[in-house]
Parts: sequence; structure tokens; C-alpha cells
Amino acid sequence: MAIMSSRLIRHEICKDEIKNLGGHVIDIQGIMFLVKFDISGHKITYAYHLNEDNTYLLERVKPYFLSIGFYKDEEDIVDCIKVDIDQFRNAMHSSNFEQFIEIDNHLSKLVRLFEDLYLYYNINKDDLCKLDQSVDVILDNIKEIMKHSDRVYTKKDPDVLCEEIEF
Repeated sequence: MAIMSSRLIRHEICKDEIKNLGGHVIDIQGIMFLVKFDISGHKITYAYHLNEDNTYLLERVKPYFLSIGFYKDEEDIVDCIKVDIDQFRNAMHSSNFEQFIEIDNHLSKLVRLFEDLYLYYNINKDDLCKLDQSVDVILDNIKEIMKHSDRVYTKKDPDVLCEEIEF
């Protein structure tokens, strides 16, 4: 007779809850999990894994990569995914949704390009200042757009975005 730990039982309950949301859970050797959703033809995929300190790292893999955060238990991961899926369902009503995804993919690619730049090249201070100023302009644009745009998701506040945000 197999004995399951309370952690495994809790995790099975969380996996069932994700399945009830319409997600498909792929278990990779019991330490890494992929959660896949297909919402109106849009693929949304999450990955989470158990860390050495028994916390979980949750990342969104599709439609663009985003490290979401660290969580103490599976229930917190399920709660986060529920909200994220709800936000995507809401955002999909926008006529600009596809362009938003495209821009986010471009920003993700920029992070990798910047990493390659500093890992492979000796960049002078003036060029770094130029890039830093460009990033500040993007942040200023985001804050300005936020101020004059109607808020469409109000079930929770943004995790990072606020008028006072600075780099």
C-alpha cells in the first residue's frame, strides 16, 4: 500500500483545481510541473518547480516569459494562476491584445539581447548611460499611458505598476 505525504495529497488537490479551471498539468519527475491552458486559441503555459528550501518558483512560459515569483505552497500557486488566467481572459477582449503580446515578446527578447551585449562585449560607460536613459523613457511612457487609460481589471491591484515606480 502506497503512503502519500500530506504535501503530495495537497499537491494532488491543487492539480485537480487547475484541471477544473481548464488547465492540463504535466508532472516532470515530481519536482517540476507544466500547467497548460488553451483559451480561445491562445496558449498560456506556466512552469513551477520545488526549490531546495521547499518553496516554489512560478514562471509564465507562454504567451511570453515572465518570472512571476516564489511561493511557499501549492495553494498560493493555484491562487496566482487563477488570477492570471482571469486577467488574460479579460485582456483578450481588447482589440489590441495581439499587439500587446507582440510588444511583450519584444521586451523579453530585449532582455536577452542586453544580456548578450554585456556578456560578450566590453561596453563603455557612455553607451550604458544611453541604454539606461532609453529604459527610463520606456518607464515614463508606461506611467503616462497608465494615467490616461481606463482601468479594466479591478479584482486586485497591479503587483508592480504604480505612479511612484522608479528603477
